[in-house]
Amino acid sequence: MKNIILFADPGIDDSIAIIYALLNPSINVLAIVSSYGNVTKEQATDNIAYLLKLAGRPDIPIIGGANSPSSGEIPRFYPEIHGKEGLGPIRPPEDAKGELTNFSELYNIIRKNQDVTIVDVGRNTSLAALFILGENISDDIKDFYIMGGAFLVPGNVTPSAEANFYGDPVASQVVVTNMDNIYIIPLNVTNRAIVTMEHINIIQEMTDNPLIQIMDEVMEYYIEAYKKLIPGINGAPLHDVVTLFLMANPEMGRSIRRDVKILTADDGRGTSIADFRVSSKPSEKNKNIFLDFNYQGFIEDFIKVMSS
Repeated sequence: MKNIILFADPGIDDSIAIIYALLNPSINVLAIVSSYGNVTKEQATDNIAYLLKLAGRPDIPIIGGANSPSSGEIPRFYPEIHGKEGLGPIRPPEDAKGELTNFSELYNIIRKNQDVTIVDVGRNTSLAALFILGENISDDIKDFYIMGGAFLVPGNVTPSAEANFYGDPVASQVVVTNMDNIYIIPLNVTNRAIVTMEHINIIQEMTDNPLIQIMDEVMEYYIEAYKKLIPGINGAPLHDVVTLFLMANPEMGRSIRRDVKILTADDGRGTSIADFRVSSKPSEKNKNIFLDFNYQGFIEDFIKVMSS
């Protein structure tokens, strides 16, 4: 079983990733860090609290992360994709208000548990703060799995930039420069992790878990949003779920070891760069970029975990 701290900004795909992590018998969620991103930090916190309530897991602390990027600029949210409150048409009930634990508690959680993996599926502001505020903290983490970037493929916010790295490129550069044992799952992989309503219907027929019973409404909203972006698509990519899938099943993907740089300004903002030339050398640190994965294995695992 892998002990993880999950950084998230739910958001539909983040929410489904949280559900996947809570239901996966090979994952032990130690804490969830709530930050701005797809929605405000306040809304993200309520969404996490709602999911933990449905799961019967009030024991998992919600850690208060960042309110805005390190630049101090006002963050851009994405209601056209995730809905006004981040769960498509669903509004968390009033009694699902989340209570935040102080950010410093993360250091205690990391010290008390062995072999902690950090998974960040949102903007990297809070993760960069964890490094900046904690001396040699990366030495206490087993590995880092980061959803972000686009390498030699189009971005989803600009022609070259993916949303998480674009949202706070300075923080992302801090993370990819200073962390060791880091695994980046970019759009190269996540854009192909498409889940359809047929998959959701199969899962819902197999379980009456309250977490799963909200998924049809949430995914219908998400898929319709993607159909406007990509005409003809028959589902929606679950960027954050496939990140957790590869964390739990690294043998199901193919990665390459390379240094990564994030551009931080002007038209290149958020663009992720690595040297893929035949003559290029692997990173001196253990920095890896996933470029392919087993889609059928992902779908089978997703259905198995979510219907368990």
